[in-house]
Amino acid sequence: MSEARGPFFRITDTGALTEPDEFSLSRPLSRRQALKFAAASLTLLVTPVALAATDKDASILGVRVWPARDYTRVTLEYRDDLKYTQIMVTNPPRLVVDIEGVEFNSVLQSLPDKISDSDPYIKLIRAGRNRPGVVRLVIELKTEVKPQVFTLPPVGEYGHRLVLDLYPAQPVDPLMAMLDQNEKAAPDTGGKPIDQGKPAKLESKPDSKADKATDKSANDGSPAVARLVTIMLDPGHGGEDPGAIGQRGTYEKTIVLEIAKRLRAKIDAEPNMRTVMTRDSDFFVPLGQRVQKARRINADLFVSIHADAFIKPTARGSSVFALSENGASSAAARWMANKENSSDLIGGVSIGAGKDPYLAKTLLDLSQTATINDSLKLGKDVLKEIGGVNDLHKGVVEQAGFAVLKAPDIPSILVETAFISNPEEEARLLDDDYQDKLTDALLRGIKRYFAKNPPLAKSKQA
Repeated sequence: MSEARGPFFRITDTGALTEPDEFSLSRPLSRRQALKFAAASLTLLVTPVALAATDKDASILGVRVWPARDYTRVTLEYRDDLKYTQIMVTNPPRLVVDIEGVEFNSVLQSLPDKISDSDPYIKLIRAGRNRPGVVRLVIELKTEVKPQVFTLPPVGEYGHRLVLDLYPAQPVDPLMAMLDQNEKAAPDTGGKPIDQGKPAKLESKPDSKADKATDKSANDGSPAVARLVTIMLDPGHGGEDPGAIGQRGTYEKTIVLEIAKRLRAKIDAEPNMRTVMTRDSDFFVPLGQRVQKARRINADLFVSIHADAFIKPTARGSSVFALSENGASSAAARWMANKENSSDLIGGVSIGAGKDPYLAKTLLDLSQTATINDSLKLGKDVLKEIGGVNDLHKGVVEQAGFAVLKAPDIPSILVETAFISNPEEEARLLDDDYQDKLTDALLRGIKRYFAKNPPLAKSKQA
């Protein structure tokens, strides 16, 4: 049934007028009631009560919607802490949220238009004045969800925020997502299954006698990779968290997603190599969940991609970081780690929800030291390759306590592709040719690492 929607009521395609966002939300009015209600609504448009909706002190400042396969987030920003009540309604499924102490304004009126047909969870949103000083949101859902509704204090450029996270009743499984991705890629291989028994020859540029010997063994017919290897690519930030912002207004979250997608295409084109991404669109993923996703798919490597900023716009060059158990290797590394670790505060995480048990005990895990050593090896190989594409901020792999690198059993690195705070490097990051060269270098570094450090046998993936 099609319908025309307004802030106070809706009219169905049969001409029946329904009540404005009551919990029943569907009881049709009689024609007499409809006329009375329409007249009352018109009167409201010219009364002082309705004019209060334009009062800046009681108006919502911003509304944002971030749809994604993992979940959809709706955010409302206000000058003060928002008080709310919520209730789930069934048949059909709806989430109803009453927000107190605000008035309906043009910003809230724009919220329904921000919902796209492709949103996996939200069918439509209706917003309107429920009673003086109370705005009601009714979110009609396409499927059953488990909502998380919470508030966030001011941080960064944001004021007080009310966050509505709509998670599917059955959480998205990253392992199934990877298998779906492989199925979609099957036509590229003529529909043939991936041959996990045939090793991939991972070529790399020799730079020493040891490398030459390794490369020879990797390409003389002996197995280099005797199974499918999985690489988790992690584009930093996303959604509510834009990351660093360049002088041209370039968002870090946008650049690193483009670079990650480009790298994904190159890796997936390699035999016996596949990727999964922590996010493949513009939405926020908490740091702990990024680690959980990598462990859920039993990833062989974790590569987090960033384009950060520094307090000085003259800072330049690419960098590679690994985890440190004993503090940062430099003041800059400590500063960057602290900045990246604040991502959850900016992106918005519900306190007490979705705590990551891996992060809580990571540094006590006996495997961590060996994993850090492997991460340093991976970082060295990647750093050597990207040094041929861009200046290096430092010629060694730096270490710091990056929360996103704390998987206890997966070699993990964080790559700073360039400083987006440097105008020259910001322009370079926007250049397709630079992105292409950079992702080629990242792939060569990964292949170099695998050529010298063949992955241990694991259960083969379907």
